[in-house]
Amino acid sequence: MANPVVQTAVCACSFGTVPSPLMVTSQQTVTMNKQLAATIMDNKFTTFGMCSCPSNPAVAAATAAALGVLTPSACIPAILAPWAPGVPTVTVAGKLLLNNTSKLMCSYGGVIQVTMTPALTIQTP
Repeated sequence: MANPVVQTAVCACSFGTVPSPLMVTSQQTVTMNKQLAATIMDNKFTTFGMCSCPSNPAVAAATAAALGVLTPSACIPAILAPWAPGVPTVTVAGKLLLNNTSKLMCSYGGVIQVTMTPALTIQTP
């Protein structure tokens, strides 16, 4: 069963070297267990450390300078689209709720996914 994602969830990129926490910027009113609920529009990350994707221009340039030896470069995520698929039946501030099975694509080719989300207990009446 998928779990909802909230601020501070840890995400990883398939071409990155370190995980990065998710920053919720799409809404500031809905919380789950006192943490902002994430939506499919929350795609802001600082960095995933070093990028090793050959289609990243910085990696391509460093690799060319190293005579073809793959040379990672600083990661600056290039994300243009929302997470997919999200939760089709739950919206937060008019946007689909993000769950831990959703994926996010970097324009350079990396796949970003949630690796850890804070434990949540949602009680229903």
